[in-house]
Amino acid sequence: MGADYSLGTSEHSYRYYRNAVEGHWDPYEIDLEEDRENLVAMADDVDWSDEEIENSTNILGSALAMFGAGEESVTEDLAPLAVALESIEDQMFITTQMYEEAKHADFFDRYWREVINPAREAVGMGTTSPHEDRWYADEYIDLFEREEEAMHRLLDENTPENRVKAHAHYHLTVEGILAQTGYWGLTKNFDGTADDLPHLPGLVKGIKLIRGDEARHVGFGMKKVKSAIHDEGVDEEVLHSTLEDIVPLVQKTVMHVWDAVDDPRDFPGTGPGRLAQYAADRHQGRMKQMLDADTEIPELEELTALE
Repeated sequence: MGADYSLGTSEHSYRYYRNAVEGHWDPYEIDLEEDRENLVAMADDVDWSDEEIENSTNILGSALAMFGAGEESVTEDLAPLAVALESIEDQMFITTQMYEEAKHADFFDRYWREVINPAREAVGMGTTSPHEDRWYADEYIDLFEREEEAMHRLLDENTPENRVKAHAHYHLTVEGILAQTGYWGLTKNFDGTADDLPHLPGLVKGIKLIRGDEARHVGFGMKKVKSAIHDEGVDEEVLHSTLEDIVPLVQKTVMHVWDAVDDPRDFPGTGPGRLAQYAADRHQGRMKQMLDADTEIPELEELTALE
């Protein structure tokens, strides 16, 4: 590094880094009081039975527990990519992503402590932990174990093919499909427009801010995969075969949330069928954007737009 050293400020990873710096937010600045009050009021306003309250609470609890655990997992698993990437611009961006994943985990942990458990106590239900086994499908655990393996493989075999596999697990599937589907469903159900479901403005605001962060994460991964295939000569079958193995785990994870109710069709909000379709649509759209050399990766605002 000499005196004429300068950053590649035109690089997409540097632009994503700057966007992260300028878009900083604090999970403790989000007001959660109304969320707690509205969850408690739901029991009286809707006149649900104790079983219906428990079921609805468990649907929300399962979704939030998986989000929280997922954010903790990806915070832990991102470090090998920081070692594998060579450019300073890429490394600068990854440092912001590691920080943001930790911040997301902090938000969901706070939400459980300050909203979920106090609301459960207020309606006569016992407190719970987001780390209880019942919240997690076997497929969810399998998905994150595979993601961890794909990321840590880079420490021993840092090849273009293995980087594509790592991005496919992390940025394209965990963040680009699973998380995006969950954010869409939670926003649809709790933004105040769904009948017989509480308005949770703090949760919706937190999700909006998290989606802003993850637009950069997903965009970074998509650009890296696209470059590997079109510029570095990685066979696109590497991407296809990787996703064929793990995308079904996403679909089964989405369906697991609804194990808390006897008949998901009785749930008043967005149910499993629409969520599964949304996940499939996201997958198909992202594949076209990466594999078609003439199709641009969307701008940040589009990458995690809910519709």
